[in-house]
Amino acid sequence: MFNINMTLIAQIINFLILMFILAKFAYKPLLQMMEARRSQIVANMEAAESDKLAAAKLREEYEQQLADAREQAQQILERANKLATETQESMLRQAREEHERLLKSAQDQIERERQKALADLRGEVVSLSMLAAAKIVGRNMDSEADVKLVREFVEKLDDASGNRPC
Repeated sequence: MFNINMTLIAQIINFLILMFILAKFAYKPLLQMMEARRSQIVANMEAAESDKLAAAKLREEYEQQLADAREQAQQILERANKLATETQESMLRQAREEHERLLKSAQDQIERERQKALADLRGEVVSLSMLAAAKIVGRNMDSEADVKLVREFVEKLDDASGNRPC
């Protein structure tokens, strides 16, 4: 079965010595190096996670700033549109007021000229009436009473015709 000889014992002793030397000089540094590498990988993963969270936070801040900028731009556009509308309405109101003022002024001037023309026409009618009456009566109508009589006649004529000259 088994034959134990010296060679086998020497191999077992050599194996144990080799294991001791490897454990002392190779396995411990190798295990330490593997532990250091594992720690570095864990630290790198934690740093990557931290960087990922920071990047997500920065992205969220960027999106918030972008939304704020869009909102401000929208507000600026709304204010500009409102100002333009108000300016337009103001200009239209001023134009209407100017139009009404000019129309009123023109109507007033037309009314003044009409009154003046009516007054001139009445004076002319009075003069012509006095001339006609003088020719009919055969005497000169200069007196104050005659002029007053003709004026009253012309005014009655105006009232009867509804203030129309003829």
